[in-house]
Amino acid sequence: MLKHSTRRWLAGLGVAGAFVAASATPAFAADPTIADAQGAEGFSLYANDVIVAPDGPEKWISLYSLVDEPFTDYTVKVDRSAVDGFAEVQTPDSCAGTGAVLTCTVKNDAEPDLDLLSLAVLPRDGAKAGQEGQLAFTVTTPDAGTATYRSTVTVGEGVDLTSEPFVNLAGTPGSTVPAPLSVGNQGKTDAEDAVLFFFGSYALAPAKRYENCEYFEDNFGEYAYACTLDATVAAGGSAKLDDSFGFAVPSDAWAPNTDYGFAIWMTPADWQAFRSQVPDFGKSAKGDEGVLKLTPTAPSRTLARAMQQTDVDPTNNETMIQLAVKGNQKADVAANGATLDAQVGATVPVTVGFTNNGPAAINAGGEDGIYTLALVTLPKGTTAVKAPEQCADAEGEFGPDSGKAGAAVYACFVPGVVGSGKKVEFPFSLRVDQPGTLAGKVELFHGGPDETTRKDLNPANDTAKIVVKATGDGGQGGGDGGTLPITGSSTGLIAGIGALLLAAGAGGYVVARRRKTRFVA
Repeated sequence: MLKHSTRRWLAGLGVAGAFVAASATPAFAADPTIADAQGAEGFSLYANDVIVAPDGPEKWISLYSLVDEPFTDYTVKVDRSAVDGFAEVQTPDSCAGTGAVLTCTVKNDAEPDLDLLSLAVLPRDGAKAGQEGQLAFTVTTPDAGTATYRSTVTVGEGVDLTSEPFVNLAGTPGSTVPAPLSVGNQGKTDAEDAVLFFFGSYALAPAKRYENCEYFEDNFGEYAYACTLDATVAAGGSAKLDDSFGFAVPSDAWAPNTDYGFAIWMTPADWQAFRSQVPDFGKSAKGDEGVLKLTPTAPSRTLARAMQQTDVDPTNNETMIQLAVKGNQKADVAANGATLDAQVGATVPVTVGFTNNGPAAINAGGEDGIYTLALVTLPKGTTAVKAPEQCADAEGEFGPDSGKAGAAVYACFVPGVVGSGKKVEFPFSLRVDQPGTLAGKVELFHGGPDETTRKDLNPANDTAKIVVKATGDGGQGGGDGGTLPITGSSTGLIAGIGALLLAAGAGGYVVARRRKTRFVA
């Protein structure tokens, strides 16, 4: 049966899982200062900067080691003297220190982590916007030597951006759906400019791509972008996006379906702090279809402010968007096998997979769409000497076992959307070990976020044969090599695959993500 960690891997493919993971993990490669943090013995550190506000909440600084293998024994010294006058850096249970310097020692950690230390930072009474200082970290290890890093703590102006918690929309495949999004400011200070960060599933494609928006690839599900909006949101006031903002439902969207997205409002400084911590936003590009505008609902005044601003309550500035896709459009996914001739002892390429015959896309998320997994049983009498990275030993784990040679049965999955008419291929290299007609198979399994597996439009083509007609004896003797039947499967294995697919579907079902993200900004 598939291991639980395999299911966790697939569950992490969803939008929600990507966003939650991104909110707490630093973008090591995104910060050019990281390359300059090299320690004397060859390791580096990273810690995020934070902006706190008078009367605002605590923020968190996390210190990471940039190494291949986490340290098990280390000491961290934290010099708080440069920030002590305006910020309280709280002492964790694992640390000691009565003055400005904390000493934190970890020995023989049973579960080592790249995250060495997390510190809560609070503004002190009397802290004033504009004050700034650095925490100095020094990490010493028994074997790798010593490294240092500095993190900046800034006092900013506090604002409190807000938004409606839910927006319900409806459309059909191929339609454009306007989205009336707005932002409020319930703080006492005018908010200068705002950033709208959106991420969502396949049916929530942007209707327009604006010049002041940055569109990201390969992260947060199918669509993610951030729009920097030039407007003042007055204290006690609000502002709304112009009427051109909305979503273009793809023509191959699954229907009926319910898709989800999230719109989060941030100050420009909080956005930059958040962006610096995301592992990798991927490639991005600006749009070219005009400028998205944010219009105050009441006259605003021009501000002359150089202070950075931070949101004092980031739990009330998120809107969950629910899109009901109406209609009747599903998909037929057909398994693709292979037939070839080979000599015993030869290593031959064998490519299998599946084709989405449409008319709807698969692996696209939502409550009612499907995810497809291919179970590839290799012909008995062959050995996989090379396997695709999208395939793992069906009894093993994605990650360590992905692309690993030598398994008899592989579970193969692609995390991205497979549109109507698209083909997915999994190329193997098989060594032919015995003669005869050697048979294997490709079986497709479909699942969603409910608690049962699902069927596509034509279950009859969800199985295909893999046939290797091997000639010669290669010293292995004659016979047909014990042909493997194409019908029938292990009950336990099928149950494991069903659970795995359900986990994948649940990962894309972003309504389940009601846990608030910790913004370290």
